[in-house]
Amino acid sequence: MLEIYKSTETRVLEKVDTISKGCWVNIYDPTPEEIARVSNDAGIDIDIIKDALDDEERPRIERDDGRVYIIVDFPYVVQDESGLEVYETIPIGIIQTKENMITVSLKDSPIIEEFRRNRVKEFFTFKKTRFALQLLFVISSFYLRYLKQINKKTNDIERQVHESLKNKELYSFLALEKSLIYFTTSLKSNKVVLDKILRFNYLKMYEEDKDLLEDVIIEKTQAIEMAETYHTILTGMMNGFASIISNNLNIVMKFLTSITIILSFPTMVFSLYGMNVNLPFQHSPHAFLITLLLCGILSAVTATIFWKKKYF
Repeated sequence: MLEIYKSTETRVLEKVDTISKGCWVNIYDPTPEEIARVSNDAGIDIDIIKDALDDEERPRIERDDGRVYIIVDFPYVVQDESGLEVYETIPIGIIQTKENMITVSLKDSPIIEEFRRNRVKEFFTFKKTRFALQLLFVISSFYLRYLKQINKKTNDIERQVHESLKNKELYSFLALEKSLIYFTTSLKSNKVVLDKILRFNYLKMYEEDKDLLEDVIIEKTQAIEMAETYHTILTGMMNGFASIISNNLNIVMKFLTSITIILSFPTMVFSLYGMNVNLPFQHSPHAFLITLLLCGILSAVTATIFWKKKYF
């Protein structure tokens, strides 16, 4: 999908048909024809666009002939095979040319939607450096938003686990742990890119732009700390619940074993009196009651011993 936008002086974002000076070109899940068009009209190497469409591409920043290429990871939500929500990350390319800003990604994102709907304060497509920093700031904000959602889901699942320990809840924990690993790895890589922008002046920045970049770095650092903290908590919870499951299994097995032993005495007595040999009380009119009484006494004594030893 190829979209071209341009801001007016009155901060109105208009959708246009041609790539011109001061416009923003957004492409996601593009066709080869759309990639070729952007490469030709914007005068950028087609390989740079394809790099941003590689879901295994690592975050980095490069500068070449007045153009700046930034690749960072942004978060998005998907569903796994079992229908559970998983938070993952994929690259987004931010290409700053002498005349345009270009964003490239495999998927559309609510992050881009924030700019489409002109919800970002002081957003203009022709202010390229500020636009790039604003995009990085919104990406960091979405990381924090999704981390809060992960924390809320962890608390919800914890309450469910206290009520019933089932595989579904444990699978949910695994999905969230996987999401936190994705986030932590991507956030650390993104922060390396931001540190390079700050130290090596890849982007031409005014004082207010530097302040915005520092805010982005602070947001990214906070997101890293939150992701690591939540991952530590989640790992500890999973280990704790694994111990609880193992302990509950031991309790159940101990209870079932005790019941089996108690019930084995009536089985032994009735098996003995079922033999075709001379047995005590076999000619007594109360033989059946005596047999039942003997079974009851043996089972009661055994149950009392087990109860005192807290086997159940």
